[in-house]
Amino acid sequence: MMVNRRDLLGRTALSVWGASLPLASSASSSRYAKYRGQTVGMSIPDHPHYDAMLKLLPAFTRETGIKVDVTRSHILRMKGLQLSEMSKPQGDFDLVSYVVMWKTEYVSKNLIHALAPFLKNPDLADPAYDLADIVPRYLDNMGLVGGPKGYLPGPGAKLYGLPYGAETSILAYRRDLFEKHNLHPPKTYRELRALLAPLREKTGMGALTSRGQSGHNCVHAWLLHLNALGGKVFDAHWNPVFNNRVGVDALQLLKEIAETGPRGISGFGYNEMLNAFLQGHSAMYLDSTALFGPVRNPALSKIDGKVSYVLHPRGAHHAAQSGGLGLAIPRNAVHADAAFLLMQWLTSKAQDKAVCQLGASPTRMSTLSDVDMVRQYPEYITLKEQLRYSDPDWRPIIAQWDDINTGPLGSAIFQGLTGAKDPKFALDDIVPRVRDMMVNAGYLSKV
Repeated sequence: MMVNRRDLLGRTALSVWGASLPLASSASSSRYAKYRGQTVGMSIPDHPHYDAMLKLLPAFTRETGIKVDVTRSHILRMKGLQLSEMSKPQGDFDLVSYVVMWKTEYVSKNLIHALAPFLKNPDLADPAYDLADIVPRYLDNMGLVGGPKGYLPGPGAKLYGLPYGAETSILAYRRDLFEKHNLHPPKTYRELRALLAPLREKTGMGALTSRGQSGHNCVHAWLLHLNALGGKVFDAHWNPVFNNRVGVDALQLLKEIAETGPRGISGFGYNEMLNAFLQGHSAMYLDSTALFGPVRNPALSKIDGKVSYVLHPRGAHHAAQSGGLGLAIPRNAVHADAAFLLMQWLTSKAQDKAVCQLGASPTRMSTLSDVDMVRQYPEYITLKEQLRYSDPDWRPIIAQWDDINTGPLGSAIFQGLTGAKDPKFALDDIVPRVRDMMVNAGYLSKV
């Protein structure tokens, strides 16, 4: 991966965001002078990382003279709004936050700019930015389109976005409860499974909180376990294999998690799942690293000071989520250059530290390694280790994925975890439909 990434950086970025670029004319203030008074329209989700970001925007306007008009949406409604605006000749959004699985669809529909023209513009690009400092897994996963499989680093990959709210998965647990009952956090899936019933019985609360809502959320929960257990949605030739032994076992495990977890999992999206942990209704959490800030927030959490972190349990191998949110510039943006300046400012070294101090998660290696930050957030030590196992092919980020994810697969996983159908039958039933979708998309030939 590192060879591909260096190739990418050499082609698109280091000549601009690196030492070879002469210093920009006088100072950063001159970079912004042309754009003072402009307003960047920005689409963002209801998400902890962007809660923190909102507190930084006044400083950006003071420094640059560029205003920011934010439209905030529920993450499941945000895509529809963005598609509507970006399909117009001129839209309201100059900068959009997108979920990783939308990136190939947005590129295939020619809705967002490649970043190379901005990176090569010395009037816009900050020579001190240091693109190579961004967590490699996050940059590859969030930003690249056009490489192997259409979304991985390698020949043909181009950068279309930057990570902002990117994440991997991690296991958090109630240290106080585990110590009280002489329990140990699970290192493997065998240990995780064996803990579920005893933990519920001993603590009187849910063992492990989880997403379970039909559609994207329950699929996300299933994928957390599928990958670690050694499974995939498709084989190397794009044939559906999610109904094999591993896929069924992952769904059976999710059903057991729902049965031993906090009440209401079948209706949990991310926020509900997180809140169950924060309010003391579950003893473990296995999902996005976006929880770091909320755990410490007294307005949201009853468990600050009682939580510890360990790696995502090992199944057939170590594997962790690769996903989250990034920033991209719509092709119909009215103020595209000003939007790039905002993107660059938000994802800079200084602002990465600033947003993390407000409760967000780090995007840069320098933040993860900063002595003062690690002292304040010792969970960064576990996060840095966890990123070694973050899988950029954690889910198939093809343009058709969102339709599969929110459609047949989202229904089947929900039926399996709720017991409406046997997990094996639920997954078997949708194979023909998913195969037809892949045939129509050109990935498979008709049988």
